[in-house]
Amino acid sequence: MSFSSLFVSGESARNKSHFATLVALAQVSGMQEEEEIVLNRFKAVLDISDADFDQIMKDPKLYPVAPPITSDERMQWLHDLFKIVFADHRMDESEHKLLRKYATALGYNDDDAEYLVKRSIEIFSGHLNLEDYRHLLNKDR
Repeated sequence: MSFSSLFVSGESARNKSHFATLVALAQVSGMQEEEEIVLNRFKAVLDISDADFDQIMKDPKLYPVAPPITSDERMQWLHDLFKIVFADHRMDESEHKLLRKYATALGYNDDDAEYLVKRSIEIFSGHLNLEDYRHLLNKDR
């Protein structure tokens, strides 16, 4: 097996792991139509085959969290988790608990995971104060 084959298979395993995490979050409070739509988009983005999709949908726990390597990837994955949770425009307690668990599994320590989840909830639910709103609007200007 070539070195490049190892990279592809490692990336594929991480993509399946990430997709399984997204599925678990969508299923924890009962799969909604909006979540199914978002999952189908992630299926394409993460290059998940139909066979893997079916298997992951049946039992996402078969795929343990394989955290990304870089901090940018960790942040992207955390963002993806919030996109699936807020696909139906609400978050319940079981999703909140699972988000904290996954944030830690992605490599954030407990304090950072708690902070990132709390701030992300504020951002995704639209509960920003004026200062934060201004900052986000002008961030890349």
